[in-house]
Amino acid sequence: MRQGGFMPINMIEKKDGRTLEVFLTKRLTKEDMKEFVPVANRMIAAQGKINVMVVMHDFEGLEPGAVWEDVKWDSKHYHDVGRVAFVGEKKWQETMSKLSSPFTAAEVSYFDTNDVDNARNWVEETVPTTA
Repeated sequence: MRQGGFMPINMIEKKDGRTLEVFLTKRLTKEDMKEFVPVANRMIAAQGKINVMVVMHDFEGLEPGAVWEDVKWDSKHYHDVGRVAFVGEKKWQETMSKLSSPFTAAEVSYFDTNDVDNARNWVEETVPTTA
C-alpha cells in the first residue's frame, strides 16, 4: 500500500466472480500490479475465463515495471479473458486500449467515462466460458 493509504488500483468482483472491475488512478507501479495479479489469477482458477472492466479516472499511466508485469500477465493469460472494456477520459487512454489488443484474445472495447453504464453492460453481456 502506498504511503498515506493511497492505492492507485482498486478492484471489485462482480457477476459471481466472472467479471473484475479495476479502477485506476494516478500512476500504476510494479507493486500495484501485485495487487491485481493474485485477484485475477484466483478468479480465472475458479471460473476458467473472466471479463475485465478497467475504469481510468485521473489516470496518468503505467511505470515501466508495471508495463512489464502487465505484458507478462497478458501473455500467460492470453485466452483466459473473454472481454475487456476500457473506460477513460483522454484520447491517449483510448489509444492505449487499442494497443492492448495484440496481447489478448479477448474482445476489447473503449468507452468514454460518461458511458460507464454501457461499458458495464457490454462487458457483462457475455458470460465467459472455460476455454
